[in-house]
Amino acid sequence: MSDLRIDYGDLTGLVDEGVRQSERTKERRARARTLPWILTRTFVALFALAVLPFVLLIRGGVFAYREWGIGSWPALTLAVLATALLIGAYAWYLTRRFGASRGVRKLVTRTAMGIGLAYVAYALVFIASENVKSHEVQAEYSSVHPLLRIAASALILIDPASVITDAGRTEEDYFLMGLPPTEASLHFEQETGYVHALDLRTNGRPEWRNKAVELGFWALGFHSLRHVGTADHLHLSLRLPG
Repeated sequence: MSDLRIDYGDLTGLVDEGVRQSERTKERRARARTLPWILTRTFVALFALAVLPFVLLIRGGVFAYREWGIGSWPALTLAVLATALLIGAYAWYLTRRFGASRGVRKLVTRTAMGIGLAYVAYALVFIASENVKSHEVQAEYSSVHPLLRIAASALILIDPASVITDAGRTEEDYFLMGLPPTEASLHFEQETGYVHALDLRTNGRPEWRNKAVELGFWALGFHSLRHVGTADHLHLSLRLPG
């Protein structure tokens, strides 16, 4: 009888190596599937963190004004202080994560809060000529309610091509447009001393962008309505408390 034997040791090693290679391939594929999700999640988180200060500033101010009835400037002041604290918390956390000293953290935090306050002051007093239909509208900008000015400035920051076509009106303006004057129009100066409405250009702009602006202002607590009247435009207004 033959004493011939077959040694399977080498084959076993090849099988084990093949199993390990298959596992590594599965791990690479799993990481490849996970990477898009990680990137998407990171983008969404960063976007939310970037938008949150504007939401707190504008939506918070509108809520305090309309629901608490504490007045235009007190509502805005409260929202500004809350937003400044949030920006300061961002700066403090980031500098701490990077291992900055306590002195550096204080400096960066105060600088970030100062930039936020400077932006609010800028938004309240200035609007570029390319973002208004005429010099008359630019001159009327200071008569618009401060919360509406802040919101319009935020829109222009996101969409620099936005154009305000109208703000304050008089009865004569309605007659010139061939429309009967409406006493309830928020384009008139209200008891707050401010105009509570403005119009944005919609012609020559993608419809999805017009809809996004309309929904965005609605989400921030404003009344937004597409008007066709004398010309197609987006009417935005801040309703009075109560």
